[in-house]
This record gives sequence, structure tokens and C-alpha cells, in this order.
Amino acid sequence: MSDLATSADVTALADLAHASGRLGIDTEFMGEGRYQTLLCLVQLAVETDPPDGDVRIEVLDPLDDALDLSPLAAVLADPTIEIVMHAGRQDVALLRRVCQTQVTNLFDTQLAAGFAGLRAQLGYEALLHELLGVRLQKSASFTRWDARPLSSEQVEYARDDVRHILQAASELQERLRARGRLDWAREECVALASTTDERDADTIFARLPRVNSLDPKLRAIARELVVWREETGRAQDRPIPSVLSDAALVEIAKRRPSQMAQLEQIRGINDSTLRRRGRAILDAVQRGRSRPPIPVDGERPAQPDALDAPVIALSEALVRARALEEELAYELIAARADLQRIVLAMRDGNPPPDVRTLRGWRREVVGDELLELLNGRRALTVGPDRHVAVAER
Repeated sequence: MSDLATSADVTALADLAHASGRLGIDTEFMGEGRYQTLLCLVQLAVETDPPDGDVRIEVLDPLDDALDLSPLAAVLADPTIEIVMHAGRQDVALLRRVCQTQVTNLFDTQLAAGFAGLRAQLGYEALLHELLGVRLQKSASFTRWDARPLSSEQVEYARDDVRHILQAASELQERLRARGRLDWAREECVALASTTDERDADTIFARLPRVNSLDPKLRAIARELVVWREETGRAQDRPIPSVLSDAALVEIAKRRPSQMAQLEQIRGINDSTLRRRGRAILDAVQRGRSRPPIPVDGERPAQPDALDAPVIALSEALVRARALEEELAYELIAARADLQRIVLAMRDGNPPPDVRTLRGWRREVVGDELLELLNGRRALTVGPDRHVAVAER
């Protein structure tokens, strides 16, 4: 439809992005019922006369085979152009895959908000309201973005998602600069810019439930089943769980069926899967039998016991107290899994683990203090103002 960008528009926006040094991006996508999420729209916003000029907005249709996305790919990979997104993990992964490019200079407004004293994982509408006093009129949030033609309402909804994103980024950067935290936010965005949704068979195999409890020969069968499942899902554009669930896959590897009657006895495989894919599953099992055994790499990670739970909770109390004091989102500093690894390492007399809480600015904010708490050199108390205080022992 006429509301959507042409290849000439993409080229023009790329030129404007080079001139202004910034590009705002959002996407619309559909993941339901597919092997990989389908990129359906790309919304772009560029300042036409920075820093106080108007913003030009274009909506691109990546499902249009005639649309040339190469100018956009070049902009995304250009380290001199700042790419502004909000909660951009999925957007980055989709754009990297579809445009076959990299994102080299990302500024994510949701992530940055956590460093600016705002709530963690703040939605875009809430962010605009808190920063700019803007309220969006959302009328097409739950829609079929893969259907064509798109309505004018859908396209206008998509345009609204980038209308104020550059202004929001500027406001956040001013706040972060005043707090001395802009570099912290940019450091986090570097990691986010490498997000991918490409599926790696070895990584998927390693994450299977109970796969490390299997004999090495059975693990080879499980990996062959992973490869078959990925190829089948990709060829048929089906979600992986609808091809074969993780639990059923591991159980098949464990039992090594060679006949349909044996396969039918395994729970978690429905009649439709048996009819359509039973023979292919048995063939994958047979191929797996001929593969080299796959031993379990490394030692099993340490496991917590009942006595560790209050220590982990104490560690979390310290981190949350420091996050409140520094006006940082707690989620930016630690996750419970990080704290558990630290507590178990200290319990077992091992060196501190390489987790984000003990690296860089996080170590300065709370990491060193956390290690001292676990070594008995710090204590937590509750003051009359209900604030948690840290004292030397």
C-alpha cells in the first residue's frame, strides 16, 4: 500500500541517518506457528535537521521481495551511526538475520532507563509518559502483522512506535550523563547488540533436560535427534515443540527404539507425530547409534542445599539495598542465579565465579562488598527508617 516505504525511501533514510548520526528503529513480527519468528514490518525514524528538526518516519515491508534493504543493513553495521531501540533484543536478532548484517552502535532505551532511576523493563508507553509526558493511542497492538494488505490503522500504529523514540533517547542520555552512567548503559548495549535467534544444534543439545545423565552412546542418539528435529522444523516451518518435545526426545534416546511398536510405547509422542514422523524418528535413532559417543564435558556444577537458601537471600538483600541507594534497577546488577553461584563458590572455598555481579561497574557498586559479607566481614542491619544498612564487623 502507498503508506509503506519504497526502496528509494530506504536509501533516503539511510542518507539522513549518515547525516544526523542516529536512527530510531522498531519492528513488528509474528512468531506463532513458525520455526523462526517472521519479521513483518520495520519502522524507521530519522531527524531531518538535528538536533531540533522534524523527524521523518518510514514503515518498511520486509515481506516485499522488491524492497531493497541493503541501505538499512549498511546503516546498522556503521559504528558512526547510533541505532536507537526500545527493548530491542528481538529486534536486533531479527534484523541481523533478515538483513544479514551486524548492529554495532546500539542504544536501548529500556535498558538505559534502568540506569536512570526508572523501573526495570519499563514498557515503551510508560517510558514516554514518564520522560516526555506523551501518551500513545494503541489500537492495533494485537494484530496479524503478516497479513497483507495492511490497513492504514496498522501502519499508523507502527509509525507511532518510533515517533518519539529519538527524543526519549536524548532525554535519557542527558540524565545518564548527569549521573555519570552513560558509559555504563552503553557497555550493556554492546552485549545486547550481539543477540541472535539463530539455532545452534550443540547449544540446543546441551540444554536438553537430563541429557547429562545419559550414557555417552545415548547422548550421541539424542544429538542426532536434535539435528533431525531442527531440519524438520526448518523445512516445514513448524515450531520445534510441535515436531517433538524435549522430554520425548530424551526418552527416545534413552530407549533407542528400532521398531514402531517400541516407539509407540514412549509417552509424549501423539498419534499424529507417530503417523507423520515415526519412521523419520527411527531413522534418526539408527543414525545416532553409528555416531561417536559424546561424553559429558567438565564437572557437574555445585548444587545448593537447605543451608544455602538464607545466605542467598541475605546476598540478595544487600544487592537490592545498594540498587535502591544508587537508583539502579536491581535486575541490571544481579540475577538469583548469579548470587547462587557466588554463594556456592564461597561455601566450597573456590575462587569467586566469573559472573556479571563481580565485573566492572557492578563490582564497584556492590560486588566487593558482597564478597566481604560472605566472608563475614560485613553485617546487615535494619535501621529505624526501614533501610538496610551495611556495617563492618
